[in-house]
Amino acid sequence: MKACIIQPPYSRNVADCDEFFAYKLKCLDECDESMDIIVLPEYSDVPCATSTLEETLYYHKKYIDTLLEKCSETAKRCNAVLFVNALYLTETGYRNTTYCYNRSGKVVGHYYKKHLPPLEIEVLKLDSDYTFEFSEPYVLTIDGIRYGFLTCYDFYFYEAFARIARERVDVIIGCSLQRSDSHDAIETMCRFLAYNTNAYVVRSSVSFDEKSEICGASMIVTPEGKVLENMKGRFGMASAEFDVNKKYLKPQGFGNPDGPHYQYIEYGRKPWQYRASGSAIVLDDKKMPYPRVCAHRGFSKVAPENSMPAFGAAVALGAEEIEFDLWYTKDGEIVSIHDSKLDRVSDGCGFVYEHTYEELKKLDFGKKFGEAFAGLEIITFEEILRKLACHVIMNVHIKTLDDDVDYSEEHFRKIVDLIDKYDCRPYIYFMTGNDSLLRMAKRIAPDICRCCGEHERVIRREEAPCIVDRAIEHGCEKVQLFKPFFTKEDIDKAHAHGIICNVFYSDDPDEAKEFLDMGVDTILSNNYLVVANRVKEIGTK
Repeated sequence: MKACIIQPPYSRNVADCDEFFAYKLKCLDECDESMDIIVLPEYSDVPCATSTLEETLYYHKKYIDTLLEKCSETAKRCNAVLFVNALYLTETGYRNTTYCYNRSGKVVGHYYKKHLPPLEIEVLKLDSDYTFEFSEPYVLTIDGIRYGFLTCYDFYFYEAFARIARERVDVIIGCSLQRSDSHDAIETMCRFLAYNTNAYVVRSSVSFDEKSEICGASMIVTPEGKVLENMKGRFGMASAEFDVNKKYLKPQGFGNPDGPHYQYIEYGRKPWQYRASGSAIVLDDKKMPYPRVCAHRGFSKVAPENSMPAFGAAVALGAEEIEFDLWYTKDGEIVSIHDSKLDRVSDGCGFVYEHTYEELKKLDFGKKFGEAFAGLEIITFEEILRKLACHVIMNVHIKTLDDDVDYSEEHFRKIVDLIDKYDCRPYIYFMTGNDSLLRMAKRIAPDICRCCGEHERVIRREEAPCIVDRAIEHGCEKVQLFKPFFTKEDIDKAHAHGIICNVFYSDDPDEAKEFLDMGVDTILSNNYLVVANRVKEIGTK
């Protein structure tokens, strides 16, 4: 099999666009029947660097029809499989897309770039919603050969390589720009990719200058990491031949039979040692849309509050958020329970913080809810994170002895350390009515979202500063309003300052609708499913 890579010139001056686009067409005209694979760079429809969406779309619309027609004609004329990257308009917007042509010149597949950098999301406004959904690696089989794909920024996410390897792809097509990395760095990435996937890597990019040591580096690499061709800064075309069926096999450990590298790695893989991942991962707190229903203390209508059965039921039913409370024990463990006293939800008595964790574990935290839950133990914050980190947004209510009492910095840092242990910062927000704790959270973990809660003395119908004013003062991203002590004017004021509004609480779907009509963003509810179904019903009308 013979693969051809095309590396055209590229510049920051859009005045060069016509000349550089013509160069690509000329290269395609020079392709011949000896070639089995032809690969062009990313954004082949935009020949030079653009700075705005309007400018980008101008050149896309100017060249796209000519480009695709030429690619189709070339694939058919050369009896080759051809891959070219350009914008593609879908029902949800433009996407960075690799078009795949078979030997008859017909489009047989589209690969949508999986990882979009800030430029493509914030400036070019490309559709990116699909990148937040679970998806398998895109694999296209043409003439019995399995093709995998990476586009530019995708090359950096090496944690995806193991999943691609499982698909047993033969060739990985890389349409790229990568305008800031050195040739050596790009070669390292490509060799690492080929070695870890046991696939041939065929990468096409652009070049700023033939003497430049950055950008460029279109190359062809074998599964053992051997570079058959690296164009570095050179303009033009290059090709290499290889046997696509010849893979790299190595001993699966000293004295063991040969096999592919990724197979050996799979034997010892320990997923729990890495970042949370997989199909159960949800959008983080900044990306999860509103309105939401937050399962207050879990689905506490059907299972004991602040328990794994309550949290699990809520998450299994699709809750975007769960809320739970944290107290500390006498020996400094962080546990989930609402009251400072034990008697309401367990067969114990006294205060949580007067008992050690081991003493609390001996108590029954389920029987008072119902015999079916008899023997349920108190749970720790770490147990919640271990099961549900990154699977749901967590409204973490840190309980304090009094709103005016300083919270222990040692205990707070332990909470933050546990969040970091389970890589869960983007999925957490702290809720408290304690102003000193809000200040501490802002100082120690400013990137973890803070939600200003109501003072207990307001709940006791005593006077206190307006909760929205306090949220503004502390720089909180959210405020948790306590019914009936708020008005639509409070909600409007919060929104005017970019603050999200929770309301505690509503178990009545009609009342929940009233809150949504007022502008509330998140409704806390003990009766999760009934309220969530009403919110979804409203959202579909």
